[in-house]
Amino acid sequence: MKPAADTFWGGYSGYFSDPDGYLWEIAWGAFDFNDDGSLVVT
Repeated sequence: MKPAADTFWGGYSGYFSDPDGYLWEIAWGAFDFNDDGSLVVT
């Protein structure tokens, strides 16, 4: 749906739709994680 590309927040993301038509985003970035693996939200 939308090829992966650099984002304004310093990551990289793109979108695809599954066979049922649902839209999914795949994102990668320089995120901080807690020791338990959860995302640090600031």
